Amino acid sequence: MIKVIAFDADDTLWVNEPYFQETEYKLCALLEDYLPHHSVEKELLKTEIANLKLYGYGIKAFILCMIETAVRVTEGHAPIAIVEKIMQYGKEMLEKPIELLDGIEETLATLKADYRLVVATKGDLLDQERKLKKSGLEHYFHHIEIMSDKQETDYLKLIRHLDIKPEEFTMIGNSLKSDVLPVLGIGGHAIHIPYHITWEIERVDTLVEHENFRQCTTISEVLPFFQQ
Repeated sequence: MIKVIAFDADDTLWVNEPYFQETEYKLCALLEDYLPHHSVEKELLKTEIANLKLYGYGIKAFILCMIETAVRVTEGHAPIAIVEKIMQYGKEMLEKPIELLDGIEETLATLKADYRLVVATKGDLLDQERKLKKSGLEHYFHHIEIMSDKQETDYLKLIRHLDIKPEEFTMIGNSLKSDVLPVLGIGGHAIHIPYHITWEIERVDTLVEHENFRQCTTISEVLPFFQQ
């Protein structure tokens, strides 16, 4: 019954979260004269959660949150050199090369013969478009959907655009919160491929038991589900 297979991008198609953690460590080192590392981490996470509705997801939002955290941690006395350094860290993230995860291209090439493939990802429009173009994967996809969020309503909008029913849609991604639970909630199918690092905001302590749910350890393991 499946007609469309959608893929998350960050940490499903290519490496992403390690760059954020690497930059977060740099920020902690930059502010270590004001607070210990673990305290800066907590302050940054608190800032990110508070700003999600304003900034959304992505590197640019992360840069703004780092600057706001630095201002708060230094009680408004952050030297301009610290702000400049944070902006430099952000630009370095935006210029990172795209590192595809193992088996991605082979899996896409196999599935493209029988299904419409879609990218359904959160994040900044310009940044995600840039990453997709640099990845060399763009030609595999029938449609690219860069979403401000991944709630049930967002997936229903995508499904209507694709002119299919929820039961004809499968989502593949690394986040239970964003890629699995909302899709199952609307009657679609979902395959979870955990990544070894997960952003704190995307973590959920949920045991998923659903007839439309599958879990794999690598992208290549999804192929048998679609070749029966």
